[in-house]
Order: sequence, then structure tokens, then C-alpha cells
Amino acid sequence: MNELFVKKLFAAHQACPTCPDPKDVIQFFKDLLGLLFPETTQLSHLSEEEFISRVDHLRTLCPQLLNYCIHPGQDRDHLADQFFDSLPGIHAQLHEDVQAMFEGDPAARSTSEVIRSYPGFYAIAAYRIAHCMHTLGISNIPRIITEHAHSFTGIDIHPGATIGRAFCIDHGTGIVIGETTHIGHHVKIYQGVTLGALSVNKEDAETKRHPTIEDNVIIYAGASILGGETIIGHDSVIGGNVWLTRSIPPQTKVYYQSKMYHTNNSETDLLIVKGA
Repeated sequence: MNELFVKKLFAAHQACPTCPDPKDVIQFFKDLLGLLFPETTQLSHLSEEEFISRVDHLRTLCPQLLNYCIHPGQDRDHLADQFFDSLPGIHAQLHEDVQAMFEGDPAARSTSEVIRSYPGFYAIAAYRIAHCMHTLGISNIPRIITEHAHSFTGIDIHPGATIGRAFCIDHGTGIVIGETTHIGHHVKIYQGVTLGALSVNKEDAETKRHPTIEDNVIIYAGASILGGETIIGHDSVIGGNVWLTRSIPPQTKVYYQSKMYHTNNSETDLLIVKGA
């Protein structure tokens, strides 16, 4: 590389003190998850004083990470306090998610197995922690956390999405949940599901671009539900590989069914929409 280019790179690094190191953010998330769920790490050898010291270390580290990820006028120590005060609620939410995944998967032998090995749990844990930071107005860090989980699990949940209680992800690979998605309580989704936008225009960034999924909905593998005005009514079932860009009422089943045409023995898939 020539000298001018190296100097240009150096100047760029000097001008970027506001960049939190992603490695530090990811380690903070992993350490925090380890404190919240003993199944994800092994700290039983620690004394109570040593355990409390670990918690205090994270509490001290948090404002340092927030230092360049807040708006002018925000108090980083106050935000860190708000975040740590939210952890009991996040912990309770995650236990509900774990229970939903355990009850929703016949292959699960225990809730500990879900916590230790299910990518859905890891992705939801990253989302719930990142979403809390997002709602506090913290920038950069929430997205680093959810993109870490995305790279680790194949599950892409934007921290701005709103997800209710007892959320169940089964298998999970390839799931995409967009920024303005609203998901109700007791929703279950399978691998390859996209809750996405119809428009990717930058001028639509501040609008609701992603669908609303009401309570007690099941969405099977490969389904795509798109659009900010699309509402999936409560207690509905969306079949595999269904493509939806319009709302459906509560207690509806939507699925594809192959039908043979006798004139040329060809098969086609028909979209079936049935009320309960």
C-alpha cells in the first residue's frame, strides 16, 4: 500500500472514537447472558462475593460502552441504571420464551436443554437485551448484539421489533423479523419465515413497513408475510411457503394445496384460505 493511502486509513481511525469495539459489546452480552442463565456458562465455583464482583464489573463496564452510543444530553450512568433495573423483567420474559419452546417442541427433554443448545433461545435472548437498549435510545450496541446472534444462529431479529410474551422459535435458521414488526403473545414460528417489508425505499424508513402478527399465531417454514398494513389475526395458522401481502381475519388457516388438472396431468399449487 502506498503512503498516502496508509495515512488516509490512519486519519479515518483517528476520526472514529465513537465506534464501540464490536468484540467488547459481544463479550458484554455473553457475560451478561452467563450471569442470567447458569446453563450458558459455569460459575458455580465462584463464591457469592466473587459472583457479585462479576455483576459489579459488568455494571461498571456498561457506561463505558454507552459513552459514544447515546444522544447529547443523555446521562450514560442513568441509562446504565435503567438497563440493569430492566434485567429482572427481561429474565422473566426469557423464562416464558424458554417454556414456550420446551412445550412447543416434542424433541426437547428439558428447559435446560433449550437454554444450552437451542439457537432460538440465543437469538431471542440477544433480541430482548438489545430491544431494551434500543427503547432507551442507545445506538449501535443493540444492532451489534442482534447481528452477532444472527451470524451465530442464522436468525435475524431487528432490535426495533416488538415481540410479546412466550415467543417460540423452532429450528430457526433463516428467520427474518424486520424493524417495525409487531408480534403478539404466544406466537410460534418455524425456520425460513420472513416478516418483511414491501418497500425498501429509504424515504419509508420512519413508517411501519413490516407486518403485525396477533396472539396465538403459528407460522410454518418458509412463509413470507410482508407489508406494514398486513395483519395476521389472532389464533391463525399460516402454512409452509405461503406468500402473504394482505391481512387475514382471526382464526384463519392459509395454506397451499396441490391440485391435478386431468386435461394435461399437470399439477399446480392453489392458495387455500379457510376460516376456523
